[in-house]
Parts: sequence; structure tokens; C-alpha cells
Amino acid sequence: MRLRFELLHTDGAARCARLHLPHGVVDTPAFMPVGTYGTVKAMTPEELEALGAQIVLGNTFHLALRPGAEIVALHRQGLHGFMGWERPILTDSGGFQVFSLAKLRQITEQGVRFRSPVDGAEVHMSPEDSMDVQRALQSDIAMAFDDCTAYPAGEAQARESMERSMRWAVRGHAHYYRDAPPGHLFGIVQGGMHAALRTASLEALSAHDWQGLAIGGLAVGEPEAERLRILEHTLPLMPADRPRYLMGVGYPQDIVAAVLRGVDMFDCVMPTRHARNGHLFTSEGIVNIRNACHQRDTGPLDPACACSTCRRYTRAYLRHLDRCNEILGVRLGTIHNLHFYLDLMRRIRAAIAAGTLGALAARIMAIPRRSLAPMA
Repeated sequence: MRLRFELLHTDGAARCARLHLPHGVVDTPAFMPVGTYGTVKAMTPEELEALGAQIVLGNTFHLALRPGAEIVALHRQGLHGFMGWERPILTDSGGFQVFSLAKLRQITEQGVRFRSPVDGAEVHMSPEDSMDVQRALQSDIAMAFDDCTAYPAGEAQARESMERSMRWAVRGHAHYYRDAPPGHLFGIVQGGMHAALRTASLEALSAHDWQGLAIGGLAVGEPEAERLRILEHTLPLMPADRPRYLMGVGYPQDIVAAVLRGVDMFDCVMPTRHARNGHLFTSEGIVNIRNACHQRDTGPLDPACACSTCRRYTRAYLRHLDRCNEILGVRLGTIHNLHFYLDLMRRIRAAIAAGTLGALAARIMAIPRRSLAPMA
């Protein structure tokens, strides 16, 4: 079954479209909140829906370790029933988590052996294993199991990693589609910072029918200019009739820059992780709510924001909750940060439809990335 990608509007290379998935429609450009263990931290599914989330990301690696795919599969519609989320889910393949366990892993042609970060037990994950887990989770979009190339990597190292990913992709594709799958499978373009390897990766993937393609191996420590160079090389070579997913990105400015170049889908832990550390995104920049300057501030976090946190609570209260390690402080910060990201995507889609994305992009790019300095 082919994924229906309905293109609605364009503004330069930017696209506004709809993905028609087994569990519902997703408007793109889309941001996927990250639900590592089957939960977007501090959020209920009802709250995510109220914020406008249409799709979330689940983590194949972590769910395979805890509670195990067989436990999730006991529930109606797999991960959807397990976490109480009835809308679309994308599951990553586990490749990035294996990449992050460099000191605990051993990569072979068959797959990866590593020590579980949970209990130290030896675990093996192959492309086929990843597909089995993702099929058990019944995600709408599954991802090919890949070898995420580290940064920096010379041409020889990046080539070896990319070619291994392409061989694994062939195995994973055959295994996922061995009979009627629960969703759609995306391939992942690798090749590090080497444009020629990115081209070779795309050529290798084109031998199989992927329902969408992701760009992997970015947001792993490379400079912004390098990331944009690879995007500008790779995106025009990708099929125009399939969704394009940039994995693990990023700051709002990074998202806008990628949308301008033709990316449709994003995920990142940044809004939820930043909230847990007291860093809150606003229209003027990132506010560190732990700074003493907010102790007596009776204004909202962001007067331009319509989220429930900004409508109801003051900066002084949010700082008080954080200082007291109250769970509510994390929840209110997460609600705000996710609203900021999801509202950004709504504004981007509206701007593409109106042909005004350039003006919106200029305003977003002008927002400082770093935490705002405390007021005197």
C-alpha cells in the first residue's frame, strides 16, 4: 500500500502537504514530539492532542529493552493502545541509539552487539530484528536500521558506514515487506559530510520502493554551515512525490532553514529536554527561568504566546516551581515549549500557503538561539 503524499502548496523549495497514514492525517511541515518510552515526557495524549500534535515518535531501541516488543504487542494496535495515543506514530530504527553507545557496541555485517544500558546484558540487533520490533509496535511509519556515521568522519570511514547502511536497508526492506505490514517504511540517506557519498546513498536506495526518505547522520555535532551544505546538495536529488524527513533537528531556526530547502518532517527532544532544565522558548529568545531576575516578575513567560502556561501563570510562579523541584513546573514548561514548536509549524504551513515564508523565516532567524541574559 503506497503512502499518500498530497502536495497542497509550495513557496520556493518549501512544501505544504498532507500525509495520509493508517491512524490519521498529518499536515506538513510537521514536528513530531519525541516519546522515547511510549510517552512524551510529562504529557498525556489528551494534552498532546490539545496542543495540536498529529504524530509522535516512539523509540524502537528503548521499547525493545523495556518493556519489550512482546508486551507492547499485547495491546490493541500495538504502541497506540499501549500509550493511549490513537493518532499516527513514527518509530525510529534504533540506529541512532546504537550510535550513541559507541563504547558498548560491536558492529558486524550481521548487525550490532551491545551491552544494555538497563542491566548490562548482551543484546543483538540486526536489520531484521529492528523490523520485527517495529512491526510489533504497529507504527504508521517505520525506519530502516542504519549505521549512523559519526562526525567528523573521513571519506573512507563515511563510505564504509554508508555502504553498510545500504546493505542493511536492503535486508530490512525485504523483511518488513515479507507480508502485509502495519505501516510504511522509510529509507535513510547516509554519507556523512561527503556530498558524493550522499548521492551514492540515494542511488542505492532508489533500487527499492521506499514510502519516504530521511536524511540521517546530521545533528551529530557538525557546524550549521556543513549541515546546510549537505541539505542543499541532497534535497534536490530526493523524490519530489515522497515525504522528506530530517532526523533529530533541532532549534526553531534550524527547522525553518530546512523547510526553506524542502524538508517536510522533523523530530527533536529539545522542547521537552529544555523544559526539564528550565529553558523555555519564547518569541524573544530562550528564557532561563532559573535566573534570579524572574523572581519578582509577575508577567507571563511570553506575552505573544497563547498557550495555557502563558495565559495563566507568571514567570515568578514558574521560577518558584522550578526552585522547589515541583513536577508541575516541568509540566507547564513542557506544555509551553511544545506549543511553541507546534505553533511554529502551523505558522510555517500558513506562510507557505500564502507565499510569505521568506518574511516569517527572517523573523524566526532573528530570534537569539542562546538563553537570554539576565536582566539587571
